[in-house]
Amino acid sequence: MSASGQAAAGAQAPAVEREARRTALILATAQAIVGSAAPICFALGALAGHYLLDMDKSLATAPLTGFNVGVAIGALPAAAIIRRLGQREGFLAGTGLTALGGVIATIALYQSSFWLFAFGLLVVGFGGAFVQQFRFAAADNAPPAFKARAISFVLAGGVFTAMLGPQVVIFTKDLLQPVAFAGAFASLVVLAGIGALVLAQLRPRPVFEKVEQAVPTGRPLIEIVTRPRFVTALICAVGSYALMTFVMTGAPLAMVGCGFTSDEATLGISWHVMAMFAPSFFTGRLISRFGALTMVAIGFVLLIGCGLVALSGIQLWQFWTALILLGLGWNFGFIGSTAIVAGCYRPEEKGKVQGFHDFVLFSSVAFASLMSGAVYNAWGWDMLAWILFPFSGLCLVMLAVQGVADRRERAA
Repeated sequence: MSASGQAAAGAQAPAVEREARRTALILATAQAIVGSAAPICFALGALAGHYLLDMDKSLATAPLTGFNVGVAIGALPAAAIIRRLGQREGFLAGTGLTALGGVIATIALYQSSFWLFAFGLLVVGFGGAFVQQFRFAAADNAPPAFKARAISFVLAGGVFTAMLGPQVVIFTKDLLQPVAFAGAFASLVVLAGIGALVLAQLRPRPVFEKVEQAVPTGRPLIEIVTRPRFVTALICAVGSYALMTFVMTGAPLAMVGCGFTSDEATLGISWHVMAMFAPSFFTGRLISRFGALTMVAIGFVLLIGCGLVALSGIQLWQFWTALILLGLGWNFGFIGSTAIVAGCYRPEEKGKVQGFHDFVLFSSVAFASLMSGAVYNAWGWDMLAWILFPFSGLCLVMLAVQGVADRRERAA
């Protein structure tokens, strides 16, 4: 590059980062608002399912499974819609699906229809697939040095989700009495509308967006997803998210089953979601300093700590502490894994790789949420905690192997 070209690039760099920060701020705000649909579903999905079921209570978590199935089957279409329509229009379509799911879930509660309620949460989950793309959009619209921080910046919006979602539950779940929980799910329509107003502020094409490559499709998907580094990142992302969902889904049932109120269970979920997202203010910096593999490993150590606390007793503080450790473990494990994944593909490959990643991820999460209810119903809260240990150990071994491979590659 010529001296004049280097000078021009240097002058443009601050503007590029400012635009990246603006985009990340908009997405973080939308994460806080539209993302509140998730903790609302987490807090009440299983309890509402238990309320609607007459006999087989082992299916109580099926509505939450519907939510996660919606995120899973929506992953590929969401990526394709965003790629075709652009980020702003694509994300606006996602808010419409969230609102539609809230309407269906509310109608289902009025009709006491368990399976219609599960379908409503599936539609909410489909809308949630677009929310999951926020972190990738922030990374894609940022210069390389800002990518990890952009991801964590967006996920930091979840701190407000942790406060907003549970408070919405507490203040609206009885709003449409005598139909229990209907008010909370009707509130999803309002949240989606406010989120749409925020997302409308995205620029149709960011000023720093690169011109499309001459080869639009890049490498074959199979070549990318079979590389050891991607496999490790994907399995750790699945492990951190699926284990978190597995324990979190059963936690409200366990707390209520131990005699605590639904509001106390909801506050437990609030602390959990807070722990999921609060570290995001500095997780990106920690990744930049210590490396993504190290932070993911710390995440799984925290998940093991969650299991130990959960097994120590069934007082309210033990439930809440376990949920806080569960959230912290998810944050380090998932953001670190996402940062690794974001470094495994080229710009022209992002759509198919991101879609594949989220499809595998949320299919596993959906299975974990379904198994949570069955395992809790059969063996109780302790078994949910025991499951954390072998899967966390497997991921720690894979991270160690990848770390050795990275050191050998740098030394070569």
